[in-house]
Amino acid sequence: MTNHQRDIASAQLPIYIIGAGGIVNTAHLPAYMLGGFYVRGICDIDPDKAQATAERFAIKEVFASPEELLKQLPANAIIDIAVPGPALIPLLEQMPDGSAVLLQKPMGEDLDAAKKILSICKEKKLNAAVNFQLRYAPYILEMKRMMAEGSLGEINDIEVNVNVYTPWHLWDFLMASPRVEILYHSIHYIDLVRHILGNPKSVYAKSTKHPSMPALASVRSNIIMDYGDMTRANILTNHCHNYGTPKQQSYIKFEGTKGAVLINFGALINYPRGEADNFEYVFLEEGKEPQWQEKKIEGSWFPHAFIGSMEQLMLSVAGIIEKPDNTVEDCIHTMACMEAAYVSCEKGGVKPDELFNF
Repeated sequence: MTNHQRDIASAQLPIYIIGAGGIVNTAHLPAYMLGGFYVRGICDIDPDKAQATAERFAIKEVFASPEELLKQLPANAIIDIAVPGPALIPLLEQMPDGSAVLLQKPMGEDLDAAKKILSICKEKKLNAAVNFQLRYAPYILEMKRMMAEGSLGEINDIEVNVNVYTPWHLWDFLMASPRVEILYHSIHYIDLVRHILGNPKSVYAKSTKHPSMPALASVRSNIIMDYGDMTRANILTNHCHNYGTPKQQSYIKFEGTKGAVLINFGALINYPRGEADNFEYVFLEEGKEPQWQEKKIEGSWFPHAFIGSMEQLMLSVAGIIEKPDNTVEDCIHTMACMEAAYVSCEKGGVKPDELFNF
């Protein structure tokens, strides 16, 4: 439970998973094992996939369908719905009233779907959280600890810069999706920024295709989240840097009035192999030159951050906290920012030649 404030694993709240795809096998279940969580049952539309996953992670019960799984839930169960966005709504409509559910991100494929999901959760009184897990990555938890201690002062600049080569062909469903980069990737950074700074005043964005990946809707994005005249929040991503790893980079930089943090996160470099993370920080001291220092952080985004998103829901079910940090009521604002980014893409910028009569 490294970097997490409370040990909830001892409560042994049973987790039931709907979905046995790649993200469950590479992130959800490895994270739950690290956290000491108790996964009791699983199902998938492909029974063989569910059975193979159960054997791999020693899950006792395999169900033929979500309906069969839901019939056998104990009162304190947590349901991890790890399916693509379009499948969330029909599954949520089947949830028993008052259930505790963790929804795989994104919260639907657009804001209308997110609103529908929020409405269902409220109508059925679900204790529902969303798996926007970057906010719980170990290096983000360390940065938030520094913030809480006052070491960084007031955060006034957040910059995310990703310049990598991502093999999008690993996810077949993306080929037919009208939205790709912002909805399925940069949404993590949007969520992180508003988790730290709150909701922005507005969003400016442009997301573009690339000649090497013409089948995909978009693979590069520039996003500006507007927090007024004194705070800057920029997200810059390019997933088509197919020129070897030496110049690939992915970092998140936080600057405050008293200090700064630079996180080089290696999960995206040479994907899916990845590279090591690096956490550097500096505190301003009067009369001294700033001295950057490096700190070793245990764990990474994958799979360790997935402990935190599930942990929040478990803590609320156990009555230790009132509600999860990542509720659907909170995450609907991340979806609104995502939608605003796409609207900005469609509207385009100001055309200089329309400002003058040439």
